[in-house]
Amino acid sequence: MRVVRVEQFGGPEVLETVEAPDPVAEPGQAVIEVAVADTLFVETQIRSGAARQWFPVVPPYVPGGAVGGRVLAVGDGVDAGWVGSAVVAGTEGGGGYAERAVVPAEALIAVPEGLEVPDAVALLHDGVTGLAVFEAAEVKPGDWVLVTAAAGGMGILLVQLAHAAGAHVAAAARGEGKLDLARRLGADIAVDYSEPGWAERVREATGGTGADVVFDGAGGEVGQAAFAITAPGGRVSAHGAPSGGFAPIDPQDAERRGITVRGIQDVQFGPAEKKQLAERALAEAAAGRIRPVIGRTFPLDRAADAHAAIEAREVPGKTLLVI
Repeated sequence: MRVVRVEQFGGPEVLETVEAPDPVAEPGQAVIEVAVADTLFVETQIRSGAARQWFPVVPPYVPGGAVGGRVLAVGDGVDAGWVGSAVVAGTEGGGGYAERAVVPAEALIAVPEGLEVPDAVALLHDGVTGLAVFEAAEVKPGDWVLVTAAAGGMGILLVQLAHAAGAHVAAAARGEGKLDLARRLGADIAVDYSEPGWAERVREATGGTGADVVFDGAGGEVGQAAFAITAPGGRVSAHGAPSGGFAPIDPQDAERRGITVRGIQDVQFGPAEKKQLAERALAEAAAGRIRPVIGRTFPLDRAADAHAAIEAREVPGKTLLVI
């Protein structure tokens, strides 16, 4: 079978398509014939070698933490009724950029009626984290909610969830195409955070008090500016770092202003909780209450182009590999 392997840390060009033996399902495992593999911004950071302090990954390795397709085989102790089923699953440690992937049987999630496999894969990571941070923020009708990186895979879901909860939504992203997408998904205002004064425009829209809830998927200076316009007593989820690091938030300033800050450490889950959140996200999408946006797809042997597009911030929503 074909897999995409990282032989050494570096740019997108280090993603190489090679032949590998077909995986075999050991006891408690299943083999999926992969139709779609998820890609994440953090995978580009790992590939570049920039995230070694957080992810102890050493080349050579096959990236890919989530896949969708049909179950090809199961190992001993696994219900044979899974064979042939349309599923999505986390790979628990990589191996998703491949024509076939082996996963723990307990990670298998049936794709619900009314949902396509690509949409289900697009929700497997972002749906889990999105639901978790949204519920922790306790968004109420009438709240002003600021979402940075609002046109990313997770930001898109947070805009929809906040709008559905009756909140006023301010979306911050880069480029008119992404801002227009956020407006179509329910944002009341959309601002370009590459332009000076964007944060003050958000503050003015709130009547001068600032955002009651901030979902910061951008990090860095953007996240710091978003924290500065958080209303007293507000809630901040500082979960994003694509701009070069998590937002540098002063804990003493947060305490003085009565702001509750949650970080990436607060959205780490065990396999059972992660699966439960994923099943809920897929059910919400199947019912039409949220929808992912798949901005672009690439064939497996163009995984390097997918990574380059992600790093260039070219694609709104999700970028997927289609096998």
